[in-house]
Amino acid sequence: MSVFIPRKCKRMAITLHTTYDNDAAWNYLIQARKHFTQAQIAESLEIDQRTVRRWELRQVPIKSYAIPALQGMLPFEHAAANVDGFKFIDLFAGIGGIRTAFEGIGGQCVFTSEWDNYAQKTYLQNFNGHHTIAGDITQIDANQIPDHDVLLAGFPCQPFSIAGVSKKNSLGKEHGFKDATQGTLFFDVARIIEAKQPRAFLLENVKNLVSHDKGRTFDVIKRTLATELGYHIYYRVIDGAHFTPQHRERIIIVGFKDPVNFDFDAIPLPTKGIKKLKDILHKSDGTEPILQWDESRFFDHNNNKVQAKFTLTDNLWTYLQKYAEKHRLKGNGFGFGLVTGESVTRTLSARYHKDGSEILVYQGVDKNPRRLTPRECARLMGFPDTFRIPVSDTRAYRQFGNSVVVDVMSHVAKLMQPILETDHFEPELPLIYKTA
Repeated sequence: MSVFIPRKCKRMAITLHTTYDNDAAWNYLIQARKHFTQAQIAESLEIDQRTVRRWELRQVPIKSYAIPALQGMLPFEHAAANVDGFKFIDLFAGIGGIRTAFEGIGGQCVFTSEWDNYAQKTYLQNFNGHHTIAGDITQIDANQIPDHDVLLAGFPCQPFSIAGVSKKNSLGKEHGFKDATQGTLFFDVARIIEAKQPRAFLLENVKNLVSHDKGRTFDVIKRTLATELGYHIYYRVIDGAHFTPQHRERIIIVGFKDPVNFDFDAIPLPTKGIKKLKDILHKSDGTEPILQWDESRFFDHNNNKVQAKFTLTDNLWTYLQKYAEKHRLKGNGFGFGLVTGESVTRTLSARYHKDGSEILVYQGVDKNPRRLTPRECARLMGFPDTFRIPVSDTRAYRQFGNSVVVDVMSHVAKLMQPILETDHFEPELPLIYKTA
């Protein structure tokens, strides 16, 4: 979340920020400040605006009476709750985008698996868990994983081979999901679900998972989760453009061990295009927040401009223009994506560090366009400005390009929350697939 800090207060803010991680009240204030001015918050709480400013700068503690009021000011996607006993595990965790959403509804992460060392570094900088990060999930015994209520996994999509099942059955060899998914990372999700029997799960993947191999891959996944493992599953493709200025369609698969009333249509999806790129770009009018953990790495606060290293070189810009023109003459749509502050961008990819071609920010006719900075990429994915980026720019681009839109996950988590808060379920229903 952005914290608007006057330049003269920079040193004070850096000093006072050291205890923010353990202060939920301050976090509620920072979330509210993303949507309201200090004056609006002061009016709502019937206090002096200077008090809000002092709270924000951590000069004085936030009074306990203000916490419920601050929570009440938060929109749907940022509402917080306290869910006793709600535990989850975070598989293929990346940098913790899905975890962020489920901690937002009061969940407690009890196990994390992520194989990439650089992603682990970013994860550990941002989550003060009470467990270490496990590495390669394929090498982890499911019985060594703590009991949990919810399994979360943004598993990679790999080809599934479903040929030869009948032959293997005739030979008495493995069948079911062990036959159809062995050798894929989805198999590891399935074997952990089978062993631990969580009350619910959430899986995330690319939109094309639905159509991969003419739908046969997704058929294997549905059959595995519903028929083989016995879960009631629901799925929907959601575009991140409902929440951030980026088209990013991903399939979300939710499953429950018991029959429940769950409907993806209940998610209040804002109209696409309301969020514009200018909402996440660095501000050159003197209001760009000064962040201790970024310092001047991405933005030159002295001159109110993005660091020059993010502007494309003449050679790269010339190459991208020629490449686009070559494909235009062939009737293809390949080429760079030039955007302005009023744009909604293409999907940020893990290869963005190579040339930035899918999202190039226009800087005027006399200046080459630039890449987004890693901080802008974080904002484009819905991460708050309190999210630390301890890795190189190249690694950061890869990590955000592989991550999830946090706001999408927050809405799905909020929709699951009432079910996770109760042990009461609807009467027995047949196993179903549901899509919107």
